[in-house]
Amino acid sequence: MTVHFEVGDGVGTIRLDRPPMNALNVAIQDRLRELAEEAGRRDDVRAVVLYGGEKVFAAGADIKEMRDMDHTAMVLRSRALQEAFTAIARIPKPVVAAINGYALGGGCELALCADYRIAAEDAKLGQPEIQLGLIPGAGGTQRLARLVGPSRAKDLIFTGRHVRATEALSLGLVDRVVPAEEVHEKAHAWAARLAKGPALALRAAKEAVDGGLETDIETGLALERTWFAGLFATEDRERGMRSFVEDGPGKATFR
Repeated sequence: MTVHFEVGDGVGTIRLDRPPMNALNVAIQDRLRELAEEAGRRDDVRAVVLYGGEKVFAAGADIKEMRDMDHTAMVLRSRALQEAFTAIARIPKPVVAAINGYALGGGCELALCADYRIAAEDAKLGQPEIQLGLIPGAGGTQRLARLVGPSRAKDLIFTGRHVRATEALSLGLVDRVVPAEEVHEKAHAWAARLAKGPALALRAAKEAVDGGLETDIETGLALERTWFAGLFATEDRERGMRSFVEDGPGKATFR
């Protein structure tokens, strides 16, 4: 199995395991979609970690496999590729990418599907598809531009250059940089903390932010308003407010 799914303490870890570089072939893409759907369904999964192991997150697509595809084959495959990554992005729970080593091409695009990215000090990220005469095809032109802005995204996509973790942090491409040996630990801790939170409110927050970014502000505000009011029907809201009044802020426990 080239992708593993391990669950513990409310955290589901999707771990790539295709040495040496975790090249994202068709089989891995399809498996990612399956696991994203499973993570979304399972009640014992409250948050998700994307991980490629201690040496590399994912160095991109499987170029040898792609080289054998003609135009017709890629027309048919490109939708499935994007849908696999979109399934990760739409997991209705907090998702953190734990990035060691390289996150290039499809690997960078996979990291972009997370809500939060923690990178090793020696990590390198980039979208080098232009060097193959291509552009990013798994969401890179869209998610990267939304994350770091169009000018910075164009610089990375036009040049295909790799950026070190410190620059990635300054660009907003990653959210935190830690020593390499701490990446998985810190990512798991981030996920575990949120796994104890109110699941429906976290889902609402994610869908409101992501949905709002895809539309105009008035529609986004309507989406927020609907989720906000809807959460007043949940037990978690009642527990949270009661705990605040009786015990002070930040002490509620949620089911």
